[in-house]
Amino acid sequence: MKKPLFTGVCTALVTPFLGDKINEPMFKVLLSRQIHAGVDAVAIAGTTGESPTLSDDEKLRLFRIAKDFVGDDMLVIAGTGSNNTKHAVSLSVEAEKIGADALLVVSPYYNKATPAGLIAHYTAIAKAVSIPIIVYNVPSRTGVDIPVSVYEELAKIPNIAGVKEASTDIGKILRIRAQCPESFCIWSGNDNLTVPILSLGGMGIISVASNLLPEQMNLMTFAALDGDFDTAAAVQCDLLPWTDFLGCEVNPIPIKAAMAHYGLDCGHCRLPLTPLSPANHKLLEQLSS
Repeated sequence: MKKPLFTGVCTALVTPFLGDKINEPMFKVLLSRQIHAGVDAVAIAGTTGESPTLSDDEKLRLFRIAKDFVGDDMLVIAGTGSNNTKHAVSLSVEAEKIGADALLVVSPYYNKATPAGLIAHYTAIAKAVSIPIIVYNVPSRTGVDIPVSVYEELAKIPNIAGVKEASTDIGKILRIRAQCPESFCIWSGNDNLTVPILSLGGMGIISVASNLLPEQMNLMTFAALDGDFDTAAAVQCDLLPWTDFLGCEVNPIPIKAAMAHYGLDCGHCRLPLTPLSPANHKLLEQLSS
C-alpha cells in the first residue's frame, strides 16, 4: 500500500480579510498557529476559505504565501475545484507550479454531473498534474453525492489520493472501505464525525474546528489513529458544543466569529455571506464563558 498523503489533522484554513483585501499578516499568524500546534496540513481556499468569492489571482497568492511560509513544516493543499473542468485544470496546473503539495478538488456544483461526467472531470485534472488530488464530496453544497462506484474508478488513477467525505453517511464510509482499495484514503469532512470515520479506517480529518482548537483536534484524531478510542470519544464529546456551534449558520460564518471572539480578527465573510446573527453571538458568549 502506498503511503497516505497525510494522517491526522488538516486545517481547512479561513481566509482573513481586512476590508476588501486579504489580510496577509493575519494569514501568516494563522499559519504559524497551525505549525506550532503540530497540525499535519492546511487546505487553502476551500469552503472554509471562502473559495467562491476569491479570484484566481487571490487563490494563487494565498497558495504561494502559504508554501513560502510553512516550507516543509506541513503540507499545503490547494483548493482548485470548479464546476468548469477547463478552469479547474488551469488552476490546478498553476497551483502545482507554485509548489502546492496536493490539491483539494470539490465535485462540480450546480451542473449536477453524471457519474460518467464526474469520472471524466477528475481524470482530466489528474492527467494535467503530477501532485496528489483529494476528491471533495460535500453534497449539501454541490447538489450531488458522489457514488462509491465513481470512487472505485478514480482509485485506479495513481495521483488520486482519496476523498474528503462530507456526506454525513456513515454507511457510505463502510461501502468505500469495502469496494475501494486501501490506497484510496478517506478523510472526514465533518468535525463531529471524526472518531466514527477513523474507527472505520479513515486517515484523519480536514477540519473547520482546528482553526480555533488545533491542539484538541490533534489529541482526538491521533488518539483514534493509535486505537485509544476511549480518549478519542471523550474528546469528541467534549468538543460537541463547539462543533454544534460551528454548524449554527453556514460555514465559515461561525468559525470567523469565534476566532474574532478569541482575539484572531479575520474580518467578516465576503458577501453573500453575512456576519453572525445577534442570537448566535449570545450562544458564542455562553459557550466561551
